[in-house]
Amino acid sequence: STFDGVTDKPILDCCACGTAKYRLTFYGNWSEKTHPKDYPRRANHWSAIIGGSHSKNYVLWEYGGYASEGVKQVAELGSPVKMEEEIRQQSDEVLTVIKAKAQWPAWQPLNVRAAPSAEFSVDRTRHLMSFLTMMGPSPDWNVGLSAEDLCTKECGWVQKVVQDLIPWDAGTDSGVTYESPNKPTIPQEKIRPLTSLDHPQSPFYDPEGGSITQVARVVIERIARKGEQCNIVPDNVDDIVADLAPEEKDEDDTPETCIYSNWSPWSACSSSTCDKGKRMRQRMLKAQLDLSVPCPDTQDFQPCMGPGCSDEDGSTCTMSEWITWSPCSISCGMGMRSRERYVKQFPEDGSVCTLPTEETEKCTVNEECSPSSCLMTEWGEWDECSATCGMGMKKRHRMVKMSPADGSMCKAETSQVEKCMMPECHTIPCLLSPWSEWSDCSVTCGKGMRTRQRMLKSLAELGDCNEELEQVEKCMLPECPIDCELTEWSQWSECNKSCGKGHMIRTRMIQMEPQFGGAPCPETIQRKKCRIRKCIRNPSIQKLRWREARESRRSEQLREESDGEQFPGCRMRPWTAWSECTKLCGGGIQERYMTVKKRFKSSQFTSCKDKKEIRACNVHPC
Repeated sequence: STFDGVTDKPILDCCACGTAKYRLTFYGNWSEKTHPKDYPRRANHWSAIIGGSHSKNYVLWEYGGYASEGVKQVAELGSPVKMEEEIRQQSDEVLTVIKAKAQWPAWQPLNVRAAPSAEFSVDRTRHLMSFLTMMGPSPDWNVGLSAEDLCTKECGWVQKVVQDLIPWDAGTDSGVTYESPNKPTIPQEKIRPLTSLDHPQSPFYDPEGGSITQVARVVIERIARKGEQCNIVPDNVDDIVADLAPEEKDEDDTPETCIYSNWSPWSACSSSTCDKGKRMRQRMLKAQLDLSVPCPDTQDFQPCMGPGCSDEDGSTCTMSEWITWSPCSISCGMGMRSRERYVKQFPEDGSVCTLPTEETEKCTVNEECSPSSCLMTEWGEWDECSATCGMGMKKRHRMVKMSPADGSMCKAETSQVEKCMMPECHTIPCLLSPWSEWSDCSVTCGKGMRTRQRMLKSLAELGDCNEELEQVEKCMLPECPIDCELTEWSQWSECNKSCGKGHMIRTRMIQMEPQFGGAPCPETIQRKKCRIRKCIRNPSIQKLRWREARESRRSEQLREESDGEQFPGCRMRPWTAWSECTKLCGGGIQERYMTVKKRFKSSQFTSCKDKKEIRACNVHPC
């Protein structure tokens, strides 16, 4: 197939005769080992296979074409229901609908889980085969075959087809990763194969443009031919028997709702010569549990030849391989089962073949069963998970195949429910750069803030990213210097003398002592000269004593003021010791106090207050 838009596969008319039966086997190779990039560990699976054998007038899907609604539902949801409905609507163009089970998880060893398979038939007009299955989870990615021609140019039927598969895009969703959110492609695009250069976020991306590693392999083998064949090389009896043997070994396609007896032995061949004839076997329909499901025929025919049509020894009796054992004759306890084989070649001399054609043996089904036990069908496939993301529920069902022998109600459960986990809701990965270094602190001293950033590297079309792109935190540097703070100057005092030369004073209070290297406090007392009047040369003795008493009181006041640390209008107690630091690291504080010891009654200042100092401590980082 070409990758530029169309399927380059000219389809010729078929000239083969009769019909051929094939078996399709699907081998998934998509695993974390083969495709490690972004592999979805929890929800990986292949959806149920859906397809059909059809004529060239009907196209299920093709490169360069547009996906039908059925193909879209398989590609996006893994649901084959609409696709099967579309195929059955083309009943004149379709011979067989092809269906096989889904696979959860996508890959397991073949000794743990057999590869899913399905059988189908082709004829001269409906000799093409197409199928698809979704790779899940994915936006709209699938694998499959389109219009695979099983008719040869020599008017025969292809013996075997082996094809490695790579995923293709249905053109209905624009997601680029396994678990991209739904993003419908509008307008719808054509179906195309995925490549390693589609998008850098693609799990198949390769900057060198190499080929995508195959994710699956499909094997289509011819297992039988029926009717008159017209290919150039005529069939011989061994070729006919080789075609028929696998078909007989297969139990059959009988629905589980149809209960039959075992097949009778094959009748004698209708031809007594080397011309082709027919032989027949029969079985009896015992019960039809579901009237809406038709039951196959009770007769089966097979081509054969008369005795003596082989080059082998005339007295040789050639037998086929044993056919698979029949089901046990009872649903519980000890019963019998049988198997058959047929005479592949009668003795050429006409003698009777004495080799046995049937064997029987005992069989045990559920030794602990009782007459009230019932026979159940196998469990059906699990339904789709009730949730498209996160936790949901899923169901599966089975039917009563045979009711209890004692006529009681069947107590076995016919449905099961269990939890299912789909991809996390809205878990689109944010591709982010590493965090930058922290910025400098917003201040040069004391408490501030610092920031760091990172960049969003993923594309905007991948969805909103809720991860934070900037972080802010506090930072602590050594405390800022605090300058000395003072009150305003007071009014000038009265002159200290009633006559002659004297002086007046004014003061101001310290509101904040300098801290952490701040500017020191300037002067807090100022004096200036004053003169009221000249003094009388010979004052009276009374005035002289008055003056001496006043000077004595003033000297006493000055002496009191000198006891302890001196402030205008009050005497303070010494500073207390520094308190313990409030933090061991990262910057704490310490405090000390000075309290008022005594306020002077004679002072005109009333602003004496207790004082407090604060300093930084343990500023080293934690």
